Amino acid sequence: MSTLVASDLDRTLIYSAAALDLAMPDAEAPRLLCVEVYERKPLSYMTETAAGLLATLADTTTFVPTTTRTREQYGRIHLPGRAPRFAICANGGHLLVDGESDRDWQRTVAARLTAECATLDEVRAHLLHSADPAWLLKERVAEDLFAYLVVERSLLPQTWVKELAEWADARGWTVSLQGRKIYAVPKPLTKGAAVAEVARRTGAAQTLAAGDSLLDADLLLAADRGWRPGHGELAASGWDAEHVTALGEHGVAAGEEILRAFTRAAAAPDRSC
Repeated sequence: MSTLVASDLDRTLIYSAAALDLAMPDAEAPRLLCVEVYERKPLSYMTETAAGLLATLADTTTFVPTTTRTREQYGRIHLPGRAPRFAICANGGHLLVDGESDRDWQRTVAARLTAECATLDEVRAHLLHSADPAWLLKERVAEDLFAYLVVERSLLPQTWVKELAEWADARGWTVSLQGRKIYAVPKPLTKGAAVAEVARRTGAAQTLAAGDSLLDADLLLAADRGWRPGHGELAASGWDAEHVTALGEHGVAAGEEILRAFTRAAAAPDRSC
């Protein structure tokens, strides 16, 4: 049985130093492998055990990194094992095949955005108008597809994200708060749709998925089986689905457990993990 494994990256498989959540004494902490460098400094990590599991998984399944990162941001990551043939960036806006963005997929995405939701310019203008300079640190546009704000969380009003989400929902957009970033993403721009396209092209018999944020919900729903860590937006909101396992592990330990679950499910797809 051919298996497609589609996984979110940040706070699912890889972790910044602030997100590691190492609860044990220092002497008992796991060895870590740096998988991303930014501005000549180490940025993202996974445990060495997780790295070994991922390398084996990449040899035995179609492993598809599935991220909201831009192509440039994704390019900074160097995962263990064989380089994936497919990768999904910009929350489904770009389907990379052997490192190049697939033009047919780009056209499909562009047509859906035009037909189904408000323009990026309208949403961006609202973000800039409604955000308070007291807590807004940066505003960015990703791949000309969606926008996000970098904020000072301690100063962010508790109701602001909810109000933004209600405004965006009426215009065909969704909002996600991840760490210090507030994403505004068109609803047609989904990881699940891009993964379904990879499954179609590869003829995968089953799809496994993992993710921690609200932007990963459609990915998990599109999979045959899924896992979410004990941290993140999905855990905080109590989101669940019958075929999705909610793990108790937090931080980098959750990334390791997700890879164990992928490995078991890929080896014995008809058995319960």
